[in-house]
Amino acid sequence: MIEINHTELSAFDAIVVGAGIFGITIAEQIANELGRSVCVLERRSHFGGNCFSEIDADSGIEFHRYGSHLFHTNSDDVWRYLNRFTTFTNYRHRVLTVHRGEVYPMPINLGTICAFFRKHMSPAEARALIETQSREVATSAARNLEEKAISLIGRPLYEAFIKGYTKKQWQVDPRELPAGIITRLPVRFTFEPYYFADRYEGLPTDGYTAMFKKMIDSPRIEVRLNTDFHPLRKAVRPGQLVVYSGPIDRYFDYRLGSLGWRTLDFEKQVLPVDDYQGTSVMNYADEDVAYTRIHEFKHLHPERNYSSHKTVIYREFSRFASQADDPYYPINTAEDKELYAKYRALAEGEANVVFGGRLGGYQYLDMDQVVAAALSTFRKKVQPFYAGVRTFKAAGDEIRS
Repeated sequence: MIEINHTELSAFDAIVVGAGIFGITIAEQIANELGRSVCVLERRSHFGGNCFSEIDADSGIEFHRYGSHLFHTNSDDVWRYLNRFTTFTNYRHRVLTVHRGEVYPMPINLGTICAFFRKHMSPAEARALIETQSREVATSAARNLEEKAISLIGRPLYEAFIKGYTKKQWQVDPRELPAGIITRLPVRFTFEPYYFADRYEGLPTDGYTAMFKKMIDSPRIEVRLNTDFHPLRKAVRPGQLVVYSGPIDRYFDYRLGSLGWRTLDFEKQVLPVDDYQGTSVMNYADEDVAYTRIHEFKHLHPERNYSSHKTVIYREFSRFASQADDPYYPINTAEDKELYAKYRALAEGEANVVFGGRLGGYQYLDMDQVVAAALSTFRKKVQPFYAGVRTFKAAGDEIRS
């Protein structure tokens, strides 16, 4: 990684805006596959985006500054790619949720159903019960998140575990959210305790930050932290490639209005106990509890010998994002989708600019999906750009050189 912060931006072959996982992957590919120079501009004081991890000075425990990030994927390509820069632990994620003072496994599974209805049921009995309760709404007729959830699990389970949590998480009535969001929460009629069912799962052995350091460890890559791209746009020379992974509405100075984003706030505590909650993530389903969940980071790396009698926890709070906040997730109301379509049309007219990532594409993506999207963008857009293709289309976008 070059540390020549006086180099003119115009001297680089490419400018990547955002040092999150999308931007870093693109930069790594440009530098190492094409042998070209790239400058990564990052507004924050660190690289790694929301996956950034660091060591707590008081306890020595590594924590994720923006909440627990759990890596999982079914993609052989993504798994092989990241294993070039890190090994992974065998961590498998479990989630529990608190409802009215009792603890239940998440996602909703046979254990959740039996505990909630206080009855031992076989898979067939539980399925029959849920099918009866879910007849209130036909899945094909579901128009919003609430109706979709009821069509999948019935009203009792929805009101206990989904309704209040969703209101806190999205700050939007579930009846105003698209039905597709609830498909991210699997329902199982087994006692399988793990949250994800992907082929590969784990955490970078030495942490996310160590992995990102290896990805940008190239003499062709310069990362400039605490650097906002927008005041520097005039420094971009004609014909220079820009890969933009920031919020798409901000790129256009919000000229059409602001897209709806959700952001998170965290309340960190270092506590003088060995173990605060016995698990890495505990959700709180009830609406009268202000936070959505508590993270306890030492449980992410049980293989490490954290010897101090301390633990680091995060209480997570969700709210709407203003323009001054870091946007986390798109809200994706019907109005947001309409507005994004207008910004996308503007983006298609931007010469030499590739938009991508979670923020640039206004979409929710898991980490493996971000890596896959970055690798695909590199193959379909960046490589053709440097191959001299003057006009080409990929993934529905048109990039003009």
